[in-house]
Parts: sequence; C-alpha cells; structure tokens
Amino acid sequence: YPAEQRSLFGEILDWMFAPLMLLWPLSVAVTFVVARSLTDAPFDRTLIDRVEVLRERITAGETDSRAQLLPLLERLARAQDGSTLRIQVAGPEGRIIAGDSGLARPGLYDFPAPERIRLRTVVDNGVEWRVAYTWASPSDLIENGLLLIQVADNFDNRDQLASEIIRGVLFPQFMILPLSLLLVWFGLSRGLAPMKLLQRKIQQRRPDDLSLIDPKEAPEELTPLVVAFNDLLARQEQTLQAQRRFIADAAHQLKTPLAGLRTQSELAMRETNADELRRTLEHIASSAERSAHTVSQLLALARTENLRHTVAMDELDLAPLVRTVIADHYSIALEKSIDLGFESDDLPAPITGHPILLREMIGNLIDNAIRYTPAGGIVTARVQTTPADVVLEIEDDGIGIAPADRELVFNRFFRVLGAGADGSGLGLSIVREIVGQHGAAVAISDGLIWPTLRGAGTGSRFTVRFPKFNDEGL
Repeated sequence: YPAEQRSLFGEILDWMFAPLMLLWPLSVAVTFVVARSLTDAPFDRTLIDRVEVLRERITAGETDSRAQLLPLLERLARAQDGSTLRIQVAGPEGRIIAGDSGLARPGLYDFPAPERIRLRTVVDNGVEWRVAYTWASPSDLIENGLLLIQVADNFDNRDQLASEIIRGVLFPQFMILPLSLLLVWFGLSRGLAPMKLLQRKIQQRRPDDLSLIDPKEAPEELTPLVVAFNDLLARQEQTLQAQRRFIADAAHQLKTPLAGLRTQSELAMRETNADELRRTLEHIASSAERSAHTVSQLLALARTENLRHTVAMDELDLAPLVRTVIADHYSIALEKSIDLGFESDDLPAPITGHPILLREMIGNLIDNAIRYTPAGGIVTARVQTTPADVVLEIEDDGIGIAPADRELVFNRFFRVLGAGADGSGLGLSIVREIVGQHGAAVAISDGLIWPTLRGAGTGSRFTVRFPKFNDEGL
C-alpha cells in the first residue's frame, strides 16, 4: 500500500505542538516546585520567630518556672490561621519540661550552636511536620545545662497555599492554550496562503501554457521550488518544440516521396509503351522503398526515445554483438562489392547495455558507412578494449565528412550536400540517442584505411566509447 501522504500544514503543527505538549507538564512541575518554595518561606519564618521568642524569654530568665513557661507556650502555639503549633521544651537528657512530648528529638550530633536555629522535616504517624529547633541556656531555676526548644507545624497549610498558587498559574494557561491553538492555526493558514495562490495560478493555466513563473510572486522559501519548476517548464518547452520540428520535418520528408508516387502512378496509368511503363514502375518501387525506410527510421527513433528512462541495462560482450550485425549486412555490402570486415583484439569487451538498442545503433553506423562508400570500397568495424572503456570504431574509405558538418550530421533529416546517396537523415540521430542512453560518447574523424588508394576523400571514422563494465559496476 502507498504511504499516507503527509500534509505540510499538519507537519508544521506537529513540530510546533509536540514540544509544547512536552514542555507543558515540565512547566507544571516547575510551577509546583516554585509554589512550594514560595509557601515554605513564610511558614518557616513563623516557626523561626516563635523559636526566637521562646529562646529569648528563657535565656532572659523571664520564665524561671514551669508555671511561667506554660502560658507562654499556649500563646505561641496559636497560629495566625487558627491552627495549633506543636511546641516542646526539653532538658539535656530528654526530660520534657513543658509542651508536646510527642515531638522526636533531633539526631545525636545535630546540636546547633547557640543563637542558631535549624529546620528539619519529620514524619509522625504518617504525617509530615516541619520543625524549627535550637538550644538555649536557661536560668538555673529551670534546668542546669542546655534546653531543647522545638516548634513544629504540619504541611496542610503549606499544601493548601501551594495549590492555590498553582491553580492561579495553571488556570490562565488552560484558558490561553486553546486560544494559542486557534491563533497558530490562523497564522499558519495565512502563512500558507501564498502557496495556495501559486497552486491556483498553476491549476488555472492552459495545457499549452509553458510560460515561466515570476519567482518574485512566491515567498522566499518557495523561490528554489519555483526556479526548479521554471527549469522543468523550459526543458518541456524545448522538448515540445523539438517534437513540433520533428513532426513538421517528418511530414515534409514523407510529403515529397508520396507526391512523387502519386505523380508517377498517374503517369503509369497513362503510359502505353511497355518499356516506359516498366521504368515508371521502377521509379515507383524506388520511391516506395525510400518512404518505407524513412517510416522505419522514424519508428526506430520514436522507440529509442520512449525507452530513454525505462530501458533495462544488462552486462554483455560488445564484440559478438558487432559480428552479428555485420553478418546481417553482408548481402547489402556484396551488392556494392564493398569489403565489409571486422577486427578485434580478441579481448572481452564487457559493457552494460540493451542488446536491441545496441544492434540498432551498430546497424545504423554500418548502413551509413555502406551507403556513403562507393562501390568496391572498404568498411571495417573494430572493437578494442582499454583499461577504462570499450571502443567501437566504424571506418570507411568513402567520401568523408567535412569538419564543419560533423556535428550537424547528428541532427534529424540533415544530409551532406553532394553525398549522392539516398537516406532518411535519421540514422545518425538514432545513433546519438542510443549512445546517450548508454552513457557513451560518439565522435567523427577522418578515416585511415588506405586514404590515397581511391584518390578521393579520406573516408570517415565513427568512434563510440562505452564505459567498461567491471564487477563493481560502471
């Protein structure tokens, strides 16, 4: 099944809200920690103040007896919110002098220096208590040695105040979150509006409208996409123009022989002389053959172009393939008494290619050489292997190709003036197309087969270089 198509709008929302959803619980946790810290400070301050008051009274001798100490403890135990604090005054050996006897003593070595008050948290019957404590030097009337003074309060009031702070912070967040979602949704919709506008402009175009899009009409982030799309439009326009030229040229090339066939047919129908009728019919047959050859080349060119992106390449040896194509052309060469030969260095010539397309390419090169080589000439196909590539050469001692025409001959329907040979002008176009599909390169140079033997022209050599195949690929 095809993968589900992702929405850019949804992708942006995901990347925006996913971190937000992760950070929001962290924000709640931080808020709770801060709220507890804020609530601990005033409540701890209250405990410390009561310990200081009690220590000062005891140290100053204002409570020299238990009877004087108890009223003070009762007064200090009443908190501002009406709750009751736990207060304890104990002797150095743990004897309770006054107050709550249930408060645990601090650790064995937990003796704060005089004038210093410490805080600790203890658990009593499953309830947490916050305890402020210190040691004081009383008058001799109460106890000899140091007295332990402890004031404790549970966490109920602290938790309640912390909860109120958290609610006060989180409630606006809960109210703002949906509004933020709505604003982000609206902002993204507005931000992506230029993309939708560009989409509508493209959709409203006529099928034949390949004019370029002005990159300034698109947002800066879409400019690379617009530039790439314009490049595609330009290449498509070039392809369509080439196709129009090809169709026009093909129509022109077929129009002439077909018109000739019609004229010659009309003449044949009026001809009464048997010899003249025979000559006319021979002209008709020749014209029909040329037309058939042109149509065949047109179909071959269309086939190779259609296979440009779909053809499957296989490993093959080029030399046996060339021998097979040469064997197919022996009869044509014999009709002109042309010496058609093959040379090889007897080394493997491994390449990757499509056998049918390669046969078409080699056949066109050999056919082209035979057509433009006079009777009694020489055409040689040669395959050589180098460390980097495999070289195919088709060489003849024909009329040759002028340097100025060596690039033009690959254009469709181009013919060398004064060549004196029939042809469709498509064979070398097919060759270049197939060469390009195989990642190869083709070049034309002067032939070297006995250039002075015939005394006219130097012939032509077509050289095609293929990347050599090895076990690691191309």
